[in-house]
Amino acid sequence: MMSESMSISVNGQSQVPPGFRFHPTEEELLQYYLRKKVNSIKIDLDVIRDVDLNKLEPWDIQEMCKIGTTPQNDWYFFSHKDKKYPTGTRTNRATAAGFWKATGRDKIIYSNGRRIGMRKTLVFYKGRAPHGQKSDWIMHEYRLDDNII
Repeated sequence: MMSESMSISVNGQSQVPPGFRFHPTEEELLQYYLRKKVNSIKIDLDVIRDVDLNKLEPWDIQEMCKIGTTPQNDWYFFSHKDKKYPTGTRTNRATAAGFWKATGRDKIIYSNGRRIGMRKTLVFYKGRAPHGQKSDWIMHEYRLDDNII
């Protein structure tokens, strides 16, 4: 029988059995993983890493956040939002090589007909705004509604 406090992690790298696939739904990401993270509740399986998004380029994230040895197209991580200005509300999404830019509308995420959070889609641009070059890197940023926390 597995212990409830089990964590599969070696030297900060997720170690999972062969064939393991991590494919959570948006509802699971918000209700289970993100809600536990913001409330400082231990997550049973250590498969989502903490990263400083402003210090990493997208191509660095894929190596740092891979799970097991199976090739992946999705990587999951936790990151705090960095404010652009100390007293402002705008988010700093710049890295050394470029910046993440929001695209489209935020998507509402529901659970049992109840709104639990939002998903923002961002695209990485190489260079500096407003003249950056659009890349193929896409990120989905999830946030919980205040009533869920």
